[in-house]
Amino acid sequence: MPGLNLTAIVLRRIEFGDYDLIVTLYSKENGKISAIAKSAKKSMKRFPGILEPFSELDVVLSKPKGKGMPILKEATLVNPFFRIRENIEKTAYASYWMEMIYLWMADGAHQYDLYHLAKYVLSELNAEKRSGAMLSILFQMRFLSLAGFGPNFNECRCCNTQLDKITRQTVYADLPKGGVACENCAPQIRTRMPISKGTLKQMLWLDSGSLERANRVRFAPLAIREGLLFLEAFVPYHLGKKPRSLKVLRAVRKL
Repeated sequence: MPGLNLTAIVLRRIEFGDYDLIVTLYSKENGKISAIAKSAKKSMKRFPGILEPFSELDVVLSKPKGKGMPILKEATLVNPFFRIRENIEKTAYASYWMEMIYLWMADGAHQYDLYHLAKYVLSELNAEKRSGAMLSILFQMRFLSLAGFGPNFNECRCCNTQLDKITRQTVYADLPKGGVACENCAPQIRTRMPISKGTLKQMLWLDSGSLERANRVRFAPLAIREGLLFLEAFVPYHLGKKPRSLKVLRAVRKL
């Protein structure tokens, strides 16, 4: 069959046998797709060190006769994002974002906005324009909306009191109901993860308008800590599984 030409970001790669690699890609055109790169570990001529996680590639795939995984025939580097791999914390953030996409997206599911979001945060992280922490808050908020389970910060999820009418400045994460609870309703939920109303409003700003505009929002150190704590609990809960890379990211941040 004729080759399938795609522009894609490498979500992950694993070794397969002595010489092959299985590469999972997230493409503009066909969403998530896994392919086998035959002899990729043995031959540097065909894939000269470019099948790295979160690299952007132009690829050519073909399907074998009968059943089987697509074969990666050619790959050309578009964006290596090499500065990310030079820094352990940046690598940890990028790995977490790519694993979120890998865990959530079904094979063949297509969502161009998610591809654009992933490329944007990788580009900003690579260019050192924003911290990994701020980009991670931006990515997670947009990812949650695109995936269809964005948190509701507009009201208490228990008593429906509007956020602006809650008198105290601190509310509490309500992960099962997908939002926050006020002080009076907090005893009804299992978690008591505090987060300030000011942080919630800033996070909402990140989830609207263009990425460029959202990326200009400035967070105080406390808001960054609160935002990461909330999102890194909310995302695994609604994904239904905890990304392995999140444990690594948290360990790296402690360093």
